[in-house]
Amino acid sequence: MAAGWVRDEATAADWIAGLLDGCVATLDLPILQRLYHSFRDGGGAATTWTALLFAARPSAELQAEERHLGAALARVLCRLDIAEAAVWAARPDLTYAAMFALAAARWQIPVRAALGGYAFVWCEMQVSAAVRLVPLGQSAGQRVLSSLAAAIPAAVARASSLADDDIGAAAPSHAIASALHETQYSRLFRS
Repeated sequence: MAAGWVRDEATAADWIAGLLDGCVATLDLPILQRLYHSFRDGGGAATTWTALLFAARPSAELQAEERHLGAALARVLCRLDIAEAAVWAARPDLTYAAMFALAAARWQIPVRAALGGYAFVWCEMQVSAAVRLVPLGQSAGQRVLSSLAAAIPAAVARASSLADDDIGAAAPSHAIASALHETQYSRLFRS
């Protein structure tokens, strides 16, 4: 935002939609799906998938955000009697997606519904940040979120169809923005 890449409703919608299509649908959601199935079937491959997702975060800031969100959800899950979340909380490569998948698998939420829920939460967090940082008004934020919500079913379908070897993302502007934010003089959010 400080670089001026996202400056209004249109550029915020484009930025977030681009990340939804090019990262969330091709990295987060397919890995979430595999984590879900792994937890449902005994958890064997979950460590591999969460390590891959964590390693795909291109900056220290995005990795810290991943650990922070994952640890917060793990604490909630422990309080809700999903004790295995405590084991995961100790991992240095803990991901939010792993804890989300664990909860969905334990509560027997259908996998496509879990993917859609995860995507919506991700979109909502991005729009919330844009409302405060761009800044966007509440109505503009709701319009952006509405347009993103309409794109979620296609993102889920795309994610569900990807083979293991097709999982990945390339978002160099996102990585650069995150790296710039790490050293920015004034920061609004803790990642």
